[in-house]
Amino acid sequence: MRLLAVDELLMGLPIVNGESAAERSERCDAAANRARILAVDEKLMAERGVPDVTMADIARAAGVGQGTLYRRFANKGELCLALLDRQFREFQDTVMRQINWMIGAKSARLGQLEWTLESLIGFAETHSALLCEAERGGVDVPNAGPQAPPMMWQYMTVRGLLQAAVDAGEVSRDVDVQMTADMLLAPLHPSTFSFYRRARGYSLERIIAGLKRIVAGLPR
Repeated sequence: MRLLAVDELLMGLPIVNGESAAERSERCDAAANRARILAVDEKLMAERGVPDVTMADIARAAGVGQGTLYRRFANKGELCLALLDRQFREFQDTVMRQINWMIGAKSARLGQLEWTLESLIGFAETHSALLCEAERGGVDVPNAGPQAPPMMWQYMTVRGLLQAAVDAGEVSRDVDVQMTADMLLAPLHPSTFSFYRRARGYSLERIIAGLKRIVAGLPR
């Protein structure tokens, strides 16, 4: 889900020579099947709720065999993550534009960090059900590389902002940047965030305020 620079995208593209019409047709059919599956999945989950939609329901509504569905998506968690792809790319773009604007405006690095954490909480709230299902499907692995789901990008962004605050003299160099970033993001792990909101009944405002207090309490 990481947004790749143009040169990275080009480096990752395979060189294809002499692709046949049959191969092109097969590739187009696969893309069409994937798009249809995701469209059906999104519609069913909007109507019934994420927990109440099964892989069998999706295959039946999309008009594909369950074998075909499972070849493309190992479980419902992978489907949920695929549904989040567009939303998360748009979210990444919005966050990075705002951070770049704040850097240009010479705003405090800790202010940038607080704004980013608040934005991440908003994203977690909006997409909580899909993120929890992805986690249950075993696909929310922070160290899975460039194709990792949202948690990895969140961690890299928060860690980068925290390190920038250290470099700017806003935070002591004694701060363990790596662990602090993990601790700031711990409440945003899908199952933890869901527990705070549903079981504990914490409001978004309370969670945001708690994280901001942690940021404000970092040694100078």
